[in-house]
Amino acid sequence: MRTTFIAKPAEIERKWYVVDAADKTLGRLASEVAKVLRGKNKPIYTPHCDTGDYVIVINADKIKVTGKKLDQKLYRKHSEYVGGFKETTLRVMMDKKPEEVIKHAVKGMLPKNTLGKDMLKKLFVYAGSEHKHQAQSPEVLEIKY
Repeated sequence: MRTTFIAKPAEIERKWYVVDAADKTLGRLASEVAKVLRGKNKPIYTPHCDTGDYVIVINADKIKVTGKKLDQKLYRKHSEYVGGFKETTLRVMMDKKPEEVIKHAVKGMLPKNTLGKDMLKKLFVYAGSEHKHQAQSPEVLEIKY
C-alpha cells in the first residue's frame, strides 16, 4: 500500500533567495514571494508544515502599481482608542515605509494562523539595493512579471 508523503520539520532543506522588486507589479510580486515562503514551489509541499524558503526583497521603493492605486488604495488601522482610526494612501506609504507595503501584501496571501506568522518571519524587505544577508549566499529568484 502506498502512503502520502508528509514532510517532517527535520527533513526540510531551506534555501535563500533574492528578489529584485524594481519595475515589478506589487500583487504579482507578492504572490510569487508568498508561494516561495509557503513552499508551494517544492515537490515536498505539505499544507500543515512550513516547507518554505527564505526570501530577501530588495529595491522595494521602486515597485510599480497599475491604475489609480497610488491615490485610491488605503491602508487602515485602529489604535483601539476612541478616535484612533487612521487611513493612509499607498503614495504616502511608499514615501515613508516602502518595506511595509510589500510585507502587507505578502501577509495577506499567507495562512491566517501561527503557521503564517512563522512564514512571514522568513521574509526580509529592504528599500535599497543593499541587504545584510550576504553570508547566506542567496540565489537570485527571477520573477517574470
